[in-house]
Amino acid sequence: MISKVKNAMSTLVGGMMPHGHHHHHNHHPCGGQTCGQDSMPPRFPYGRPDFLDLTPELLQYSTEHASRPVLALKRGSRLPWGTGYAEVINAGKSMLNEDQASCEKLFVRKPSSKHRNSTLLEDSGDGPGAAIMASKLLHRLIRDGLGEICHLLENPGHAPPICLAKNGSPYQVEVKKGATQEPEDPEAISDCSIRFHMEKVVSLESLVMGVIETAFKQMDDLIEKEKTSYAISGGCCALAAIHLMGKLYVANAGDSRAIIIRNNEVIPMTNEFTPESERQRLQYLGFLRPELLGNEFTHIEFPRRIQHSELGKKMLYRDHTMTGWAYKTIVEDDLKFPLIYGEGKKARVMATIGVTRGLGDHDLKVYNSNIYIKPFLSCIPEVQVYNLDENKHGPDDVMVMGTDGLWDVTTDREVADAVTAYLSCCDPSDPMRYTLAAQDLLMKSRGVLKERGWRLPNDKLGSGDDITVFVIPLAGHESET
Repeated sequence: MISKVKNAMSTLVGGMMPHGHHHHHNHHPCGGQTCGQDSMPPRFPYGRPDFLDLTPELLQYSTEHASRPVLALKRGSRLPWGTGYAEVINAGKSMLNEDQASCEKLFVRKPSSKHRNSTLLEDSGDGPGAAIMASKLLHRLIRDGLGEICHLLENPGHAPPICLAKNGSPYQVEVKKGATQEPEDPEAISDCSIRFHMEKVVSLESLVMGVIETAFKQMDDLIEKEKTSYAISGGCCALAAIHLMGKLYVANAGDSRAIIIRNNEVIPMTNEFTPESERQRLQYLGFLRPELLGNEFTHIEFPRRIQHSELGKKMLYRDHTMTGWAYKTIVEDDLKFPLIYGEGKKARVMATIGVTRGLGDHDLKVYNSNIYIKPFLSCIPEVQVYNLDENKHGPDDVMVMGTDGLWDVTTDREVADAVTAYLSCCDPSDPMRYTLAAQDLLMKSRGVLKERGWRLPNDKLGSGDDITVFVIPLAGHESET
């Protein structure tokens, strides 16, 4: 069984998009590094994914904002399962492409052994630090964490019970004749006694989820630690998909997104983490620790900014305990700026950042203040699980992973329809069909350059952001396990 475990785990880490696209970061040719870090070397140089195999000339060409060339896998290149990939740079909001992607097949080994077949990517140039660092290391942290539970993955059908324990053993309580005590001999149970096992059985699936969550936290800690020695700029959202023993584990921290398209049905595999979707968590932290608000912000939400002339009047509000709205009398504290302000894509935490989960951003402060925003930004992902072995998949069933540059202008349904329509017209034997589908999807969301900017066929604005897309065939895993 262990050989199957080693060969069944392919890690796809995509959608590592720096928070730098929001207005709180300064951008310059070194990849958005702040002036205080200019004298430090980058942790990893800037580049595009190694599997694109770009020449220096193509790497330079990829940064042209005016033409926004589409980069895709070369014919003859191959990612696990025949996965398709395409990317494009932004329309000029930052110097370099802030998306970073990685796709590797790794092997889980016990910690005492070496890991096989795990080659580091090598790139050239300078780049956005946090995203590049995560694209190089996050999937390896996940791999190492899985190695720690390798003994349980070897033979899950005969794995020992996993439980919460006292002093290393399950806590057992015996009740006899109304008295409660720990039994002297756990095996000696009389007919008039009742034994309670204080233990919690944990599934292997939840252990794998815990490994992934822990790896994201380790990655965040590592970024903070290495900022003292390297120029690691900003922060990044992260979206990762891990295939292990017939299941896909999809972990998301940020506003990237993944959907499964099965028989033209859309199955969302992520939720976006925004100031609006995490309002109650953020408000609760502000309520518990008002010092984090720096006497400048209020954790209470109002429909609009409160004016000084409205003191003593009634106004709609909601706090961390509420889903609906109620009325309160406005007091002096309510005149502070709201912790969460704006709606939709314009919503911001402390008027600064529009995503609430991700990696890095340890030094991020509210403009012209000493108020740190990091306490409100969680690095822990939401992990969703999809059982590949319990579902039958045809050649047009795929998972699409994309950064927010894709989803800003395209709905889940539109993505599913576009991918399904394109694949239905492709030669099923063409090994490039999934890359061509990714490229087609990317071009549809980028649009065409016209006098009034990048436009979609309906003349609406196309995406001006960096766009990264994976199209992963779900029927491909059987031949690579």
